[in-house]
Parts: sequence; C-alpha cells; structure tokens
Amino acid sequence: MVTITNLSKKFGTKKVLNDINLNFEKGTVYGIVGKNGAGKTTLFRCISGLEKHTGIIESEYGNLKNNLGLLETDPLFMSRITGWEYLKLICMARNIEDDDFESQNIFDLPLDQYAENYSTGMKKKLALMGVLFQKNDVFILDEPFNGVDIQSNIIIVALIKELKKKNKTIIISSHILSTLSENCDKIFLIDDGQIIKSYNPDTFFELEHGMNNSSISDKIRKLNI
Repeated sequence: MVTITNLSKKFGTKKVLNDINLNFEKGTVYGIVGKNGAGKTTLFRCISGLEKHTGIIESEYGNLKNNLGLLETDPLFMSRITGWEYLKLICMARNIEDDDFESQNIFDLPLDQYAENYSTGMKKKLALMGVLFQKNDVFILDEPFNGVDIQSNIIIVALIKELKKKNKTIIISSHILSTLSENCDKIFLIDDGQIIKSYNPDTFFELEHGMNNSSISDKIRKLNI
C-alpha cells in the first residue's frame, strides 16, 4: 500500500497541491482526472520523488522511488542513444540483467535507431517498455493513451489488466473518461490542487455527467460560430 498524508506543493508563492490524502492498494487500478493545470502531473512527480513537497508519503516498499515506474506525458531521452541502449540503461539502474529486448518488443519499435528521432507515440511506448522491464511494484501512467495509435492503446489496456492480475498498484491519468471507467477500480477528481471527490464503478456515471454539465453549453454559446 502507498499512503499519502497532507501532501502539499508550492512553486514560489503559488500552491499547486493542497493537503492531498490518498491510499493506493495492491492489485488496484486508480484513475486521476481533472482539468489541465489541476495538479495531476505535479502530484505524480511528488509521489515519484521528483519534486520536493510537504506532507508524508509512506509505502510498504521502503524507498518507494526504487519500486515505482513513472511514465511521463512527454518522455525525454538523451541524445544519440538507441532504443535498445535506453532499455539497457533502465534495467542496469535496477540491477536487472535482462537485455533480450527484441523478442519482447511488443510495440515493434526500431530499437536500433536513436530514440530522440522517434515520433511522440513511439517515445511513449519505449518509455512504457522501460518501466515494465524494471519489474516495478507501483506504476504511475500519466496520459498513457495520448499520441498513441489505436492498436497500441489496446495493448496498453491489456498490460494494465495484466499488471492488476500480478497484484501491482496502477495509477493512471487520462482525459478519456470512457477508458478510465472501463479499467479503473476507483477514480479521484482533482481540482485546483485538491482531491474533491472519489468515485467507485457504480458512480462513474456521475463523474461523466458532472464533467459534461450545462456549463459547457454556456461556454459554446459564447463563441460567435
């Protein structure tokens, strides 16, 4: 289990996360939804140990950072490093000797080519393969379906289901509510840096209804089209 207590984060004087309290259990898929700028990515970076924060993050894994894989929205890669070399470095960082990447290349990536020259979707798929090869216990996937082709989206959904079977903890953000509803056991709504509500499968429809309320029609009417 991962327990977050009173987590807050400021950039200068601007508070972007405000007293976040969450529990993430094994064998469970969680969704995090919210408008752009609501704090999703900052929350993920705090959990992953990439941002300083106040509050407490506890886990049964000791050093959570060494047992967690973060798939960022826009993964970055060092220049002049091939896909194969990237995966090898990722494994070496966790003392994993696996280097038979080609036979496990489920996305058919050109692993002999420089990763910096990959398309946006290819970079995301390479980064996802990296966190999978690390044998993590906790997976945070920030917009895993964005910029990825339909066939790969199907594969990613299947991977999430397989990780759940293996008793992993999976946390996903997505603007595609239908995908979250189909794959998550619980969804948290974040707004202005706060978790304002949680939803279980029997109340997922309330989330979609709430995010498609009449205020959207009011906004559309403001346009002169």
